[in-house]
Amino acid sequence: MDKARAAMEAAGIPGGDLYDLPPSTLTFPDGAHYRIEISGIERLSTLEAVVDEMDKQKTPVHRLICTVMGATLLTTEELKAFAKLARQAKVEVIITPGPRPQWDLGRQVATPEGAVSGLRIRGCDNVRYLINDIMRAIDCGFRGFLVWDEGILDLLNQLREKGHIPPETVFKVSIFAGHANPAGARVLERLGANTFNPVVDLTLPMLAAVRCTVKLPMDLHVYLFDSFGGQCRLWETPELARVAAPCYFKIEPGPSVGGLYKPWVAPDALAAFAREKVRYGKIIREICAEIRPELRCSPHGPADLTLTVV
Repeated sequence: MDKARAAMEAAGIPGGDLYDLPPSTLTFPDGAHYRIEISGIERLSTLEAVVDEMDKQKTPVHRLICTVMGATLLTTEELKAFAKLARQAKVEVIITPGPRPQWDLGRQVATPEGAVSGLRIRGCDNVRYLINDIMRAIDCGFRGFLVWDEGILDLLNQLREKGHIPPETVFKVSIFAGHANPAGARVLERLGANTFNPVVDLTLPMLAAVRCTVKLPMDLHVYLFDSFGGQCRLWETPELARVAAPCYFKIEPGPSVGGLYKPWVAPDALAAFAREKVRYGKIIREICAEIRPELRCSPHGPADLTLTVV
């Protein structure tokens, strides 16, 4: 055990989870420890509801994970209107490009054992379709994209470095990539990820070990689907921010991805649910202010956000 610990530490990885829970020494560029992220902003009407509710609740939302059903299913006109409103609202948008793996003709991922292999883009044709969808969204003004396949992350980073994709474009790695330790986080950082979403059930000592290894922000689910176990960690947010800063607190309750983010889900239902998520963001800020008043949440529209271009 001592040899393994020494070897891990020599490689730049903690030899164990950090049960002393050291405070993170990192923050966002504005000095804040945490920000708020909401998922499932599927169409323009959902975004309009979020913007309106932010104003009503007097609470900021900094980043939106959008078109989880796949950006392919919005028209170019809808995408441009979406980008315009996001720019006006000063929120960062992470677009989920299509085609989504669940809609591919391969069904291994839909089987109980096949799901363990994780989401991957199958074959070069689907890689090309995905990049086409990203470039279409870029033409509509978007500069942030969700990635769940490390090979695709590496390819997109190369396209960004070579000028095929704007240099300011950001890539967020999804929870579906399944990363759960400092070594995996470091791989994502080396491959060009700007932020990443670890699996939801990491303990505070586990997250502390990740934080002392990498600098990129972590996106931490503090409310997640029933299909993922229905975890609700709202009261843990002060300690999460203290240990893992800079971090996004990610709000994504509901039945499941398959039960919520599909094109036939009623727009009014999505809008109403988005308003609830903004309220949860306000609750998080209240809890953090009460328990850890020294922790800072970014104000609305911090300067380092990557906004849409219109």
